Amino acid sequence: MSISQTVIRRLPMYLHYLKQLPEETHNVSATTIAAGLGLGDVQVRKDLALISGAGKPKVGYEKAELMDAIEDCLGYKDKKLAVIAGAGKLGTAFLEFEGFNDYGLNIAAAFDNNLSKTGCSNTGKYIYPISDLKEFCRTEKVIIGIITVPSSDAQNVCDMMVESGIKAIWNFAPVKLNAPESVIIQNENLASSLALLSNRLAR
Repeated sequence: MSISQTVIRRLPMYLHYLKQLPEETHNVSATTIAAGLGLGDVQVRKDLALISGAGKPKVGYEKAELMDAIEDCLGYKDKKLAVIAGAGKLGTAFLEFEGFNDYGLNIAAAFDNNLSKTGCSNTGKYIYPISDLKEFCRTEKVIIGIITVPSSDAQNVCDMMVESGIKAIWNFAPVKLNAPESVIIQNENLASSLALLSNRLAR
């Protein structure tokens, strides 16, 4: 069954909520989840039914089983190896953020064209020269590339990632990237998000 992107975007919220529940909580209802997240219980019930079937009357969902179903749907159990191109403040923050492991993402290393930034990070992961990107990705069979370089360098980095066999690119550079249709590109424009936030505050 096909699941819409709108539903997919809500699933991590459900999973996070379930993980925050006390260990002694074994069952949870869609109504409880909805109330905890400030969502409509009908919407939550429909979302969960797509991935786990209906909850049991007066019992709800078995918490562990529901968490497994959500993680399976999102592909979190299949660990995906990733690299970062751009070891500035954003790229370094991503490299040192250990929480990505909870979402099946293992960031193996970062790469930068500034040699003064190369070396071991605070978490023990390495920052390599950008010239080593292709060989590293091919050797380690990296499938996800994260771009946090300036927009002027983003397309060149994208080309390098495609040539190295990367299948998906998470792009934080404010520029449209050109890549083969077989390569998935997810754009995250922080400036646009901030503009929307500022506009809503100004109303």
